[in-house]
Amino acid sequence: MTDAPSSVAAIAARIHFIRGLRVLLDNDLAELFGVSTKRFNEAVKRNSVRFPAEFMFQLTQEESSALRSQFATSNVGRGGRRHRPYAFTEHGALMAATILNSSRAVDISVYVIRAFVQFRELLAHNKELASRLNELEMRMEEKFASQDSAIADILAAIRRLINPVDPPRRRIGFVSDPDSPNST
Repeated sequence: MTDAPSSVAAIAARIHFIRGLRVLLDNDLAELFGVSTKRFNEAVKRNSVRFPAEFMFQLTQEESSALRSQFATSNVGRGGRRHRPYAFTEHGALMAATILNSSRAVDISVYVIRAFVQFRELLAHNKELASRLNELEMRMEEKFASQDSAIADILAAIRRLINPVDPPRRRIGFVSDPDSPNST
């Protein structure tokens, strides 16, 4: 991994939101660290004490199925995964790099942490942007609340002009008035 920005971006693209956490899956970490997923998971199991629940968890069958259909990976019966994947939080990914004892794992762990930090900053920026949009929307609602009634009055006047109420028509010709003294 020679080009840091593209490496960080490539790693950030592999980060998923599962159970409200930003995680990397075991197969992604194994690929990044240059080992097979099987060997990676064996090393994790040998060092399970280093991976409390807030560092790593195994996906449920539903979560695993959702990911499989989302990424169109092969079915279990056709050479796909036979075990549910493990998900590693930022701290879990860093801990995984320490148990592999390879220079590649150490180098990649720096990129992994940078990817999580970049992702966190992006989310913070998006929250700030959403907050500003909400503020602007509220100000616009306050500003135009008085104008809304004026606009409604204008629209009502336009409707009256388009569909005027016809005044009662005066009949043309001779009309006898039954109340008149001359009528018999």
